[in-house]
This record gives sequence, C-alpha cells and structure tokens, in this order.
Amino acid sequence: MYNSIRPGREWLDTNGKPIQAHGFSVFWNEQEKLWYWYGENKEFTKKGGTVWTWGIRYYTSKDLCNWDDRGLLIPPGEDLHEPLHPTYCIDRPHIIFCEKTGKYVCWIKVMASEIAQFMIVMQSDRFEGPYEYVHKFYNPLKMYCGDFCLHVDEQTKKAYIWYERPHFQLVCATLSDTYTEVTDEYSIHYDGLLPPYTREAPAYFERNGKKYLFTSGTSGYFPNKSDVCVFDDYHGEYRSLGDPHIGDRSGTSFSSQITSVIRLPGTDKYIACADRWMPQWYIKPMAKSIISGMERHFKDYKPDTGPKEINSVPGELQKHNENTFRSRYVWLPIEWEGDKPVIRWQKEWRPEDLK
Repeated sequence: MYNSIRPGREWLDTNGKPIQAHGFSVFWNEQEKLWYWYGENKEFTKKGGTVWTWGIRYYTSKDLCNWDDRGLLIPPGEDLHEPLHPTYCIDRPHIIFCEKTGKYVCWIKVMASEIAQFMIVMQSDRFEGPYEYVHKFYNPLKMYCGDFCLHVDEQTKKAYIWYERPHFQLVCATLSDTYTEVTDEYSIHYDGLLPPYTREAPAYFERNGKKYLFTSGTSGYFPNKSDVCVFDDYHGEYRSLGDPHIGDRSGTSFSSQITSVIRLPGTDKYIACADRWMPQWYIKPMAKSIISGMERHFKDYKPDTGPKEINSVPGELQKHNENTFRSRYVWLPIEWEGDKPVIRWQKEWRPEDLK
C-alpha cells in the first residue's frame, strides 16, 4: 500500500506489477467516487520488437495512490489490417461522455506508417466498454493528427479537440453534437513553429473562468521545455505564460511530458500528470544537444498542407526502436503565481496535503 506519490519512481499496482497506462487520462466517476486511469499498455513492448501497444489498459483507485488493475478497456486487434493491431502506434486514448447520446466516446491516435496517420473513434454505453467503431479511419478536417486532447464544456455541453498538425500547427476544432467527428469550426494556434518548438501533447484544464493548455515541444521521446497558455475563448487568442516548471534548469519539464490534468472534486486543487518516457537515459546533459540537433534537422522542413484521407493500414508488422517499455510517471501538484499555473519538483507528496 502506498500513502504518497513519488514522481519518477516505479509505480506498482495493488498486484505488485508496474502500472501500464501511458499517454494517459484520468477520469472521475462521481457516482462511484472512483478514479479511472487509462492509457497505452506497454507490457509486451520491447526495443526492436513489433509490439507498440497491447490494447488500452485501465486501473481504478479511491485515493490516487493505490491502483487496482481492471484489465483491458479496449483489447488489441488480431488482424494486421485492423488499426488496433498492436504493431501499429496506438497512442493517447481520450474518453468523454456525451449526454445527448448517453455514450462514452473514445478517440485514439494511430500512426501505422509515415503515410498512414489517422484517428479511431469508438463509443460505448458504459465507460468499461465494450467499445464499437464509429470511424475506423478518420482524418479531422482532412489533416494528419498528432498528440491531442478532448474537453466538454460544462455549460454549453459543446466538445472540443486540440491536436498537433505535424509538425507546424496546433488546431482546436469544435466537435459534432455526438462528439464523434469535427465540425467546420476550427482555429489555428502556435502557427509556423518547427520542431523542437512545435507544440504537441496538449492538456486542457480551467480555473476561475480562465482556460489553460499545457503543451510540450517536439523532440521525439526525449523530454523538452513545456509551455502553458491562457485564453478566454476556445477559438480566440491564446496567450503564452511561458514554462510552468519552476526551477527546472535542464529545460526538460523535470524529464517528463504532461498528458493530462486532474482537478480534485469540489476543490481548487490540481495535479499535472506526466509520462517519463525514457527513464534509463541521463537526460540533463543531453537536453541541449538533442534540441540543437532537432533545430538542424528541421531547419529546411516544409510542412505538408495537402488534404489527407486514410482508409487502410500497411498490413505488415512494424519494427519499433523506441525504448518506451520502461516508461514511468511524474505526477506533481499545480501551484499558482497569480493566474499562472506553476509546477515545482517534489520527491514525494500526498494528495490530501495539497494546499
């Protein structure tokens, strides 16, 4: 049993096994007073292997410290022509509830090859599934999509998606009233930035009527400097507040990448939840050279703005050299300096002690 959270340390479930829910979100079930943590299952991922993600796994907890393994929320596909086959890069599942349809709607990013990048959209009557396809191959606004997040506005019940358009824009689009596709209402932000400064891994949250978005730079699975912006309208002007990580001299967001934000129910307390993708690397001395290398590599990069519409996957095993199976987690409290959210390193902390 844990009585605290220890960022970057190995985190075991209540069966004593490493938690396998990466590129994740955390969902609060108000009726059951239960947290759901769900994400990419890397239990069979190995460097140089052909498995990227073995389905979407989920866990439940009452205290945010101790997590029960509930198994696969969405199982892997068995056929190589199936987009959920574990050899394809299935990333960052996000689930929202649609009051109009009574359905839980799940979006998942897929990179099956350099020319087969798309989204899966599924839905279910229950959070726990089973989930059925709405769109097997979907390119919002006929664009390739990178890292993304979803949000439902509590007042209007409209839903929104933010996604990186690789590798030069961040797009915000309004979803349909079923939350299963985008509408023609969209806006472009952080336009024209190239890697390593392109913004990806958006994580939305709000406080006191203000809307915030954490984003990461783009340097593969090596960590980089984060940014947080504030805005009043989803499709309005986004104003950067700079790097939220206070005291992080390495410029690596404490060697992590934020993937979601938790607000403790009925409080003004927030937690920034992040992945530490490659804990085996000694990142700090490498950070500057990685960033400068990305600058050189993308110096003459020309973004592909052509329309994209994908309807198949390669149908063959993919080899993966990214070493993500050892990934860990960095959960840290969010503090405030005026209206700016900031994050400071803590070796250990307890959710009940948040100020």
